[in-house]
Amino acid sequence: MTAMDVFKKVMFYLAVAVIVIVAVFPFYYAILTSFESGTAYFIVNYLPVELNLNNYRAVLGGPNFIRSVGNSLFIASATVLFALFLAVTASYALARVRFRGRGLLLMTILAVSMFPQIAVLAGLFELVRFLGIYNTPWAMILSYTIFTLPFTVWVLTTFMRDLPIEIEEAAIMDGATPWVIITKVFLPLLWPALVTTGLLAFIGAWNEFLYALTFTSSETQRTVPVAIALLSGASQYETPWGTIMAASVIVTVPLVVLVLIFQRKIVAGLTAGGVKG
Repeated sequence: MTAMDVFKKVMFYLAVAVIVIVAVFPFYYAILTSFESGTAYFIVNYLPVELNLNNYRAVLGGPNFIRSVGNSLFIASATVLFALFLAVTASYALARVRFRGRGLLLMTILAVSMFPQIAVLAGLFELVRFLGIYNTPWAMILSYTIFTLPFTVWVLTTFMRDLPIEIEEAAIMDGATPWVIITKVFLPLLWPALVTTGLLAFIGAWNEFLYALTFTSSETQRTVPVAIALLSGASQYETPWGTIMAASVIVTVPLVVLVLIFQRKIVAGLTAGGVKG
């Protein structure tokens, strides 16, 4: 190995270390802050100096925080189920069925994701009021599914387009209907893409704030991001940084664990269709 190869390898690992530090340090510092109290908030510490669980007790002992976690879990899970069901069926039509305007329809679906949330907030609010689902979980499920579908349809269409056509032809020769082809033939092959899109849809629904704040008015219907944001207004004279950090750590750790568990399938799903030949 030449000196240039050693230098390139050292620079590569140095760049990786810098990226990891920049990405992980905010979460690491949030964990440190969640164990602090009093004047310790205003002292910069990069190593733990105390192990005070009062902030976690205050969060978990709150009247509605656990309920907010349950609301977020239900809404995010329902969003993933609806989005994947619609995306799988739509991606089959866009990838396997030939019809006029298929490319235009796919580009239109992708264009929907370019609209910022605030641009369609008023229209969605009127739709939610018209359907009578204001201040219910179904208001968030509807809005999250709408904004999740473009990404899931695009990824699944790209993945399904790369599946061998011979598999579908063999199923058709055996008398399989389109629904049987989707559920029995293609679905087992779509696991990497399903895990990727499902997990990203779950994270998006779990962290969404604007619609959750707009479409809810009672504490019992609030989701975790809204509950955490309202912690900052719990006291008129002092911002409970430690409590906010403890709540943030509690709701972030499950997402980190899920990503670590499914990281291989996430990479496979995101790179699907990236290589031709």
